[in-house]
This record gives sequence, structure tokens and C-alpha cells, in this order.
Amino acid sequence: MKQHTVIDSLYGPLTLVAEDGALCGLYMTDQRHRPPEETFGEPDDTPFAEAEKQLQAYFAGELKEFTLELRLNGTPFQRTVWQQLQQIPHGETRTYGELADALGNPKASRAVGLANGRNPIGIIVPCHRVVGADGSLTGYGGGLPRKQRLLDFERGTALF
Repeated sequence: MKQHTVIDSLYGPLTLVAEDGALCGLYMTDQRHRPPEETFGEPDDTPFAEAEKQLQAYFAGELKEFTLELRLNGTPFQRTVWQQLQQIPHGETRTYGELADALGNPKASRAVGLANGRNPIGIIVPCHRVVGADGSLTGYGGGLPRKQRLLDFERGTALF
């Protein structure tokens, strides 16, 4: 059973989606690859108290690592990439090539990029921490200005 709620954040409204109590989606307004709202289930904020608490602490600069039950729905390769994203420390970045190397497939950087772009749980599964080979900002479902803002925030060079 799916449920959803919308919370306010310094990043704009965030739609949280849970399936059987586990967080399976965090979507921003105008996000690329955002599923249709009719797939989010019934509106109900009950399963989201801990997620909202941790997001508030993150945006306050008090939390660097989320400890939520997640349900990452995707292909086996996508789930592997998303698990790798969770290993990138707060305030750091990795390139698509570095992630491909970490997965044992150095030629898979393009596939890593495609999986990264389909991440269903933005911010918490930090796809914003992945950059191009030269360190430049490349694709982000929430838009490059949001990606830059999140990276600056995590590096302590800007506040929300």
C-alpha cells in the first residue's frame, strides 16, 4: 500500500512516498522522471514523521547521514548504483567514472549516469553528489541550480 505527503523545505515542496511504511520516493517540484501523482497512493502523513524529522535536521546542518528504511524500486543495476550513492560522504563528490570503477565496471559510466538520473529518493540517496569527469555539474533531475545549491550547502559555502 502506498501513501504520500508533501512537506515544505528550504528546497521547495518535497513529495514523500512510502510503500508499506518504507520510503520509496522523494520528489521535487518540476523534477525530471517524476512519476504521475496518481501512483503516489493516498494522502497520509502518518508514515513520514521520521523522514520529515531527519530532513529538517539535514537542512539545519545537524544531520549528515540519513538512517531511514528505504525501498529502492528499480532494476538490480539501478539499485546497485543507488546503494553506491549512499556511500558518498556528505560534502564530497564522485564522478560517474569513479562510481563505475567502484562497481567493478569502469566502462559503465554512461549506465551509471542513467541509473543516477532515475534515483527515486533524491537528497536522501545523494545523486546530487555525482559530477562530470572534469568536476563540472552535469544532469540533475531537480535542475542544475538545485544541485549546485545542495553541493554548496553540504560544503558549507552557502546556506539555504
